Amino acid sequence: MTIQPKSPQSLSRIQQNWLAANERRLLDWLCRHMPRWVTPDRLTATGMVGAVMIFAGYVGSNLASSWLLLAIGGYIVQWFGDSMDGSLARYRRIERPSYGYFIDHSCDGLATLLILAGIGLSPFVTMDVALIALAGYLLLSIHAYLSARVLGEFKLSYLSAGPTELRIMLIALTIMMMALGAGPGLFGRWSGFDIFVGSVGSILILLFIGQTLVTGRRLARVEGGA
Repeated sequence: MTIQPKSPQSLSRIQQNWLAANERRLLDWLCRHMPRWVTPDRLTATGMVGAVMIFAGYVGSNLASSWLLLAIGGYIVQWFGDSMDGSLARYRRIERPSYGYFIDHSCDGLATLLILAGIGLSPFVTMDVALIALAGYLLLSIHAYLSARVLGEFKLSYLSAGPTELRIMLIALTIMMMALGAGPGLFGRWSGFDIFVGSVGSILILLFIGQTLVTGRRLARVEGGA
């Protein structure tokens, strides 16, 4: 049997993160109370505005740590736009599956670049470490998109964590940046923030390798591989 690719509309969304149930209730409530002039495209644009706010907040922290408040606000705006666009389209039954899948995840990639480039341009984390985290996130995204193509499953969480938990972790990290300030810390030229961000990036890369092996073995069984 050959596995046939699925259309975006027929994808099975796998979301097993800790906050999924509570987040879904909140998003459903927001959808019911959303004004008619708010559209999914406008929400997608709002999410990108949030990503730009995050980038500006981290870059501005070279001038004063109070700029990090802009980044924290940006995470909230970015969550709202990114989480609500698809939810509102499904609630109003105005989905455009292929268009929405393409635009939403293209914006996700650009938003991730803005966030991690901003972190790398801040005085708290070096750019090379931020790029490790960016590579890890994009590799795991590639795995999700490839799995959607070959399995018809779009996985939205790993290790019981998804985008929302990741945003909360980054908000906590940003608060710690404000509290502790910039400096080399206890690890020579590597700060504690470098160690943390680099460790997260390394975990994401290892997850990509592990998930690739698991999915590869699954496909080999289905298609009768040697």
